[in-house]
Amino acid sequence: MFSGSIPALVTPFRNGSFAERDYRELVEWQIAEGSSALVPCGTTGEAATLTKDEHFEVVRICADQAKGRVKVLAGAGSNDTEVAIANVHAATFSGADAVLMVPPYYNRPSQEGIFRHFEAVVHATDLPIVLYNVPGRTVTDIQPATMARIVEAFPGRFLGVKDATGQLARVTEQRAACGTDFVQLSGNDETALAFNAMGGVGCISVTANVAPRLCAEFQAAWALGDNARALALHDRLFPLHLAMFSDASPGPVKYALGKVRPGFPVELRLPMTEPSDASRAAIDAALAHAGLI
Repeated sequence: MFSGSIPALVTPFRNGSFAERDYRELVEWQIAEGSSALVPCGTTGEAATLTKDEHFEVVRICADQAKGRVKVLAGAGSNDTEVAIANVHAATFSGADAVLMVPPYYNRPSQEGIFRHFEAVVHATDLPIVLYNVPGRTVTDIQPATMARIVEAFPGRFLGVKDATGQLARVTEQRAACGTDFVQLSGNDETALAFNAMGGVGCISVTANVAPRLCAEFQAAWALGDNARALALHDRLFPLHLAMFSDASPGPVKYALGKVRPGFPVELRLPMTEPSDASRAAIDAALAHAGLI
């Protein structure tokens, strides 16, 4: 169900409110440029500062605009298991195809607590689930043994993982633990090429917000075995991958979107702030290197 270039979509705001028209246009552009699926309400979508109603609305609008042309993998995680379940119910009602589920952040549960969290979630929905392991933000790491336990306990319910650990060895460890059918998607653009070489099948990407066609072509080249083209596209995009985190995300990616799509709202919600002058200079240089401006 999920492979290739999958943007973790930003959420546009105008005057403090969700900008539906801009979001619909972003979804339409992403589909036209070759993105293989869409992730609303992920980290890059500022899900942590959306109200409950806004979260549900963003997922609904994404699915409504996509109209089945690409799959919608809705961010649904929370540090509160009951809230995560409510998010899953809303994603189901909104027409999402699957949910992306991070382990509880801030609470720092044990591996048993992580398992019990996903156990409660899977019993609350019929939607497929993709795990999202990002210890740098959650301070919680789904260990390969725990991942295997989750997958084995609920056959067919957990499709794969968005791995943002930055540990390439995890791809092999997770394949050994969870089986070859377990889909592994990179959560880090800058290591997506190496991740695929280790056995991954795509990337849930920040950069694809800004360069969807190039990111889609990169993933397609790798899938077709055109390693030379994949490497050339990786080199073309690499400075942009780094620039997207030259300041607190999603400040850089929204600034970059404003450059490649003039008029796109770059407004952020506190505690996120606009990127620094140094960050903007790095982004401008990276966009030029990629041939996007």
